[in-house]
Amino acid sequence: MASGSALSHNSMNQMTRLSDPPTASASSMPDPDQCWAAVSRRDRVMDGRFVGCVATTGIYCKPSCAARHPKRENMTFLPDPAAARAAGFRACLRCRPDETGRDQRAVAAAIALIEAAEDAPRLNAIAAHVGYAPHHFHRLFKRETGQTPAAFARALRADRLKVALDAGGSVTAAIYEAGYAAPSRAYADAASHLGMTPSAWQAGGRGVTIRWRVVDSSLGPMLVAATDKGLCRISFDEGEEALRTRFPQADLRPADAALDRLAAAVVALVDDPTGAPDLPVDIGGTAFQQAVWSALRAIPAGQTRSYGQIAAAIGRPGAVRAAGTACGDNALAVLIPCHRVLRSDGMAGGYAWGVERKQALLAREKG
Repeated sequence: MASGSALSHNSMNQMTRLSDPPTASASSMPDPDQCWAAVSRRDRVMDGRFVGCVATTGIYCKPSCAARHPKRENMTFLPDPAAARAAGFRACLRCRPDETGRDQRAVAAAIALIEAAEDAPRLNAIAAHVGYAPHHFHRLFKRETGQTPAAFARALRADRLKVALDAGGSVTAAIYEAGYAAPSRAYADAASHLGMTPSAWQAGGRGVTIRWRVVDSSLGPMLVAATDKGLCRISFDEGEEALRTRFPQADLRPADAALDRLAAAVVALVDDPTGAPDLPVDIGGTAFQQAVWSALRAIPAGQTRSYGQIAAAIGRPGAVRAAGTACGDNALAVLIPCHRVLRSDGMAGGYAWGVERKQALLAREKG
């Protein structure tokens, strides 16, 4: 890791009004072997969980530091920068580990601002609120959540539309209640966030054609279903009845040649889950769910994360239980790899399609 003089303290601007996040305790830290593994792969998700201290340079770094790695025997791991400074180490000038907490607070404050606003705030306003330059905060927000501030705001507005549609009443009223200035924008957002038009969503999929079939895979029978836009359901041990429950008004039809090609790609992915096929998808989800699913797809094959790490990766470190629920709501088994998420104790935990399948997928990836 890097060497250099101690990091100077920068002004926090408006961020001084935000409370500091709780620092990690020694008991909540990963064990030394896990810390070293995270440092070796420069795991950004682990930033804020601990710091690595280098005896030969007197420097401490965050896990994702891009500097050359020291020898393992020269490294110790401490819960946070305060503990490292108390032990006599100085902050790395390259990765700036003292700023990790500030970045996380800034993203959390930006999310709160977006959620509280009736109209989506512009990037300049968000960046000014949290004390960052706009272009820098745009990159930071996307790195932490997997979405740009504008995309997050659009997904949040689509969430509100979904709630308004589910409450009944007219589609037009729901569109304006959700904060849209015009129906055209609502229909454009619905294409990516609801998976169908607002009226079709409210009608349980009415007017939407879904082709489906059950295929054999090495882990058991799989339901593969798709609209004309992409895959809307991949699951084990389900059939037409389950699909009908999800889309009671949709026009369900047998598979055609296009669906057969998608199904073949899905079966191949079960046999080799290290692949990353560029398959079209058509799934609806809330802003939070989509952020979780994006974080799942960002986990490299053969690696795992905890639910807490996923929550932290999307800027919601306190939403561990909600992150677990979003994993359980995943509609595309294997393609969105929720099997790569483990409990904090390293155990497989729950899996919608059976823990044995989860363990088998992980074993194939690691093998």
